[in-house]
Amino acid sequence: MGTFGRVRLAHIKGRGIKMQAGSTFSADRSRIEWSHAMPNVFALKIMKKAEILKLKQVEHIRNEKEILRAINHPFLVTLYAVAQDMSHVYMLLEFVIGGELFTRLRTVGKFANDHGRFYAGQITLCMQYLHEQTGQGCIIYRDLKPENVLFDDCGYIKMTDFGFAKRIEDRTWTLCGTPEYLAPEIIQSKGHGKAVDWWAFGVLIYEMLAGYPPFYDDNPFGIYQLILAGRIQFPRNVDTHARDLVRKLLALDRCKRLGCLQDGGKGVRAHRWFRGLDFDALYWRQLEAPFVPLTHGDEDTSQFEEYPDSTTTCDASSHFESADMAAFADF
Repeated sequence: MGTFGRVRLAHIKGRGIKMQAGSTFSADRSRIEWSHAMPNVFALKIMKKAEILKLKQVEHIRNEKEILRAINHPFLVTLYAVAQDMSHVYMLLEFVIGGELFTRLRTVGKFANDHGRFYAGQITLCMQYLHEQTGQGCIIYRDLKPENVLFDDCGYIKMTDFGFAKRIEDRTWTLCGTPEYLAPEIIQSKGHGKAVDWWAFGVLIYEMLAGYPPFYDDNPFGIYQLILAGRIQFPRNVDTHARDLVRKLLALDRCKRLGCLQDGGKGVRAHRWFRGLDFDALYWRQLEAPFVPLTHGDEDTSQFEEYPDSTTTCDASSHFESADMAAFADF
């Protein structure tokens, strides 16, 4: 569920997948070959063109599509196909059955040190992979938060929602993200790069181990003030090495922030908090997960909240000129 879209469970039917009259899907064959086998169940992300245009999100949607097509990692969600009709854009994605890390965290309150390290290790591998992409620039994710980390049926994670992701050569100036997770350089409009992902990672580790984010206030402006002040107070239960890692990830000076130094993500993996975690075994999913979602079949959606169908219809062609709709011509 999002600002201008929603996600539905979808099934293969005959030679294609149809969720709405007039919708057709053209699969990315190279992508399917990489995935080895097409699943029978998908998550279908449906977005209204009118809302995308109204909110000036065309570039973000294009970035999301191109980046998802380019990546290949066990802890990042898979895109199988894209399509459109007169009023909507569709992305056919991997269905990650186990629900959100956010929901699990709210259920248990906070994670044990080893459990938090298990999830943080996978996210470290994801960030290192994205930041080391070459070609048209590295990929920055820019939206790390518990809601965007999902569990698969074995209890491993999948990062999803690449709507704010972007390829950059140096830095970008777009203001985007969740207030509690914004890095100081985003708030100060100094231009930002991959350092913002490591900052958000520090916030996420803190929240997983403490049960709440390090910077919180009733309004965004108050949150921004706390972030820029940079004072971090830890609950007594948080491991000493975890505290050290969080402080180094939440360095106000991005040039001194762990993950942004010469050794990049390798420096994060080498931190003492991760000592004893076998990253190779983690990558190949050979470690026992601390939590395995209880699911009943590959179509079980019980780990996710259900939302009623929208009662309004939105025909983008009636609200925008043909020149506006041309933005989706080659989607």
